[in-house]
Amino acid sequence: MGGGMALATKTIGPLHLEDLEPHRFEDLVRQLLYDFKVWRQIEATGRSGSDDGFDVRAWEQETPLVEQVDGTEEEEDAPLAPGRLWLVQCKRERTVGPGKLAGYLDDIPEEERGRIYGVIFAAACDFSKKARDVFLAKCREMGFAEGHLWGKAEIEDMLFQPKNDHLLFAYTGISLQTRRRTLKSQLASILTMKRKAKRHLDEQGWVLLRDPDDKRFPFLDEDETLPRYERGRWRVVRYLGLAHDGLRFLGARHFAYLAEDGVGWDYAEAMNDAHPHRHDDPWCSGDEDHEVRSTAWGIWEKLPKHCQAWYEIAFVIPLDRIVAIDEIGDDWFSGPHLFVHLTNSETAYHHLEVPPAYGQRTAFPNKEHRSVIFPRSEKE
Repeated sequence: MGGGMALATKTIGPLHLEDLEPHRFEDLVRQLLYDFKVWRQIEATGRSGSDDGFDVRAWEQETPLVEQVDGTEEEEDAPLAPGRLWLVQCKRERTVGPGKLAGYLDDIPEEERGRIYGVIFAAACDFSKKARDVFLAKCREMGFAEGHLWGKAEIEDMLFQPKNDHLLFAYTGISLQTRRRTLKSQLASILTMKRKAKRHLDEQGWVLLRDPDDKRFPFLDEDETLPRYERGRWRVVRYLGLAHDGLRFLGARHFAYLAEDGVGWDYAEAMNDAHPHRHDDPWCSGDEDHEVRSTAWGIWEKLPKHCQAWYEIAFVIPLDRIVAIDEIGDDWFSGPHLFVHLTNSETAYHHLEVPPAYGQRTAFPNKEHRSVIFPRSEKE
């Protein structure tokens, strides 16, 4: 078998904040602002058009001018401090370089600068280290006590916090909480199906695999020129048991040869003992070629006992593909019915095994080492 298979993972790609309509981007930044400080008031000034450089204007809450003494309550109309004025600018641009960033700060009206305590510049792009250094230096030069850059990375970090999941969903259509709930629900469904299979399916027993969308059941299509599965999407198969990746079923079982070195091998491809007989499968055509099987058995029976093997192909159906299990059956097939959407992507496992009575050996066949012991199928 080959080397390790790469692990498939699901990730969320970068958020396309630059695709938001400008006012929607301002709305997003303003709503993220609420948890940044304790605010007296936040104004969406950018929506009114002439904003004097303020997309959002906010006053940070300060302590009341009249403090409580000895635990006594002050009157409800105690005056509040005017608060610290913050300027928030939002730019939905793909790039903002150092010069452009400094230019935006220079555009703040001079008569407003003395009143401003802090500045937040939010953009739908990432900022370079140089741009960040220029921004902080410019804020100090203009006398601002605080300056914060919210680039794409910072905004994504805030949106991915559980408390902001509602904003993530509102502006991007992604909800991590919903994904977690969906995953939990899917896992619960898989475990329920696993327990039901454990209770109601007998290993080595016959089961009926049915496509729930095929309304022709139990009557096959009258067109006998069609392949069997196209005439009716159901089949009786032998159940082998639970596996790590789903439920395992027997797809093929052939007389086989396994050399003493465990490398050379061959199998009787023209016969298949995995097919059920008529008393197990009411849809069985009964046209098995007994002469072909007899010929293969004659060759197999003459092999050295320790080289007499079985070549088996098992296929696995993942638990999440099983729609339902009807353990009761019906008047056509009394065994369990498994409703499942079958595809051609079921995982198949091939192996050779010499029975325990002849010194049990197991091998995984390699086409390059196949010998010629049994006749080839006429289909090849």
